[in-house]
Amino acid sequence: MHNPKALARIAGVLYLALAVLGIFAQLVIRSSVFVAGDAAATAANVVANESLVRWGLVADILMAAVFVFLGLALQRLLYESNARLATAILVLVSAAAASILVNLAFHAGALIVATQAPFAGRNDELVLLMFELHSNGYELGGILFGLWLLPVGLIALRSPLFHRGVGVVLITGAIAWLLSTVLKSVPLEGLELVTTILTIPMLIAEFGLILYLLIVGVRSSRETMPADRDALSLL
Repeated sequence: MHNPKALARIAGVLYLALAVLGIFAQLVIRSSVFVAGDAAATAANVVANESLVRWGLVADILMAAVFVFLGLALQRLLYESNARLATAILVLVSAAAASILVNLAFHAGALIVATQAPFAGRNDELVLLMFELHSNGYELGGILFGLWLLPVGLIALRSPLFHRGVGVVLITGAIAWLLSTVLKSVPLEGLELVTTILTIPMLIAEFGLILYLLIVGVRSSRETMPADRDALSLL
């Protein structure tokens, strides 16, 4: 028998580590070297900050590994509530982690072209292209980043381990992830505002789940009211 509260908090720690590593790699490192539309400046930034860019690569590799461990923890935590959905969580998380690693080939490629012979200093445009491809791959990965939240939300909505509001927030966040990813590829003007607004429920879902797992964990049997179980039997 496992301790659900302890396992939930382990999942919360893993999820927090995932967020920190992702923010460090994407928002701190890549955003500091990538200059959209300026190949010379981007290549120069990579050369000047080669060690930092390599640490960004390491952070993303670690993030993918932590993501898989998070999926394993959640699958173990939620398996008794709904085996199929818990397995779906692990499958989707593993697919998302794999997409992160595959997409890192572009990050590594930018480093090679910018800093290693015989490419260094010869093709700044290719360095820029590598970062552009990574950025687009990251956005397309939003499909998987949203999909894995959906089974978590469905379990939270039905299981006495969670408050029902957690499920609503997660499902809303998952739908926002999916819509945002699709709308970024739609060739219409004025959608930037919509995708910006959609980041709000996405962030609330992600960081809300982190805080819930860390602070609350899951509800114990003593915290679960009989009325909750009666309501669940009707679903």
